[in-house]
Order: sequence, then structure tokens, then C-alpha cells
Amino acid sequence: MIERRTEYLRSGRQRTETAYGLSSLSAQQATPDRLLELNRGHWEIENRVHYVRDVSFDEDRCRIRTGSAARVMATIRNLVISIFRLLGFQYIPEGVRHFAMRLDLALQLLGI
Repeated sequence: MIERRTEYLRSGRQRTETAYGLSSLSAQQATPDRLLELNRGHWEIENRVHYVRDVSFDEDRCRIRTGSAARVMATIRNLVISIFRLLGFQYIPEGVRHFAMRLDLALQLLGI
């Protein structure tokens, strides 16, 4: 799979970016529709998890970098997102506000 994108810069110059993709699909299976479906599936993960972590929890500005603390915090954020989704919250900030106002409810949910 090859994707080319051309961008025109303010200086009047042109820049072309080429992205290559590998697939284990045969030529018959790798139809444009199927490749598009696989690509969108990949970006769905990016949009549902990473984007939420970046926007709702401001993860990109997190200063925790020592040892495995950053990985632990990412795991906790993923856990919180999963719990909110299981509880039916469509928007993560809504869930954060709900439990921020009712800390006792959050502790009860955790069995504490």
C-alpha cells in the first residue's frame, strides 16, 4: 500500500510525502476498501484511547518520567477510561467531573 500526499509550502515550494504500508493480505484480499477499513481501524484506536488520554488527562504535559512511573500512570489512565466506558459515560470529562464531586462514590465503586 502506498499513499502519497503533496503539500504546497508558503515559500511556493512543493513537498511530497510518501507512506508505505505492509500487509499479510494477498493481492486479491487487499482491495482498496479492505485496506481503508484496516487503516481506519488503526486510527480508531488512536482516537479512542490516545487522543482521550492526551486531551482529557493532559498526558503530553505530564512531568512523571522517573523509572516505570510514566508507564504506571498510563496504565492507571487507561483503567480509568475503561471503567468510565463500562459505566456508560460517553465523554470521559463527564465521568471525571461526576466522580470528582462524589469521591465516596468512587471509593465505593473500588470497594474501599
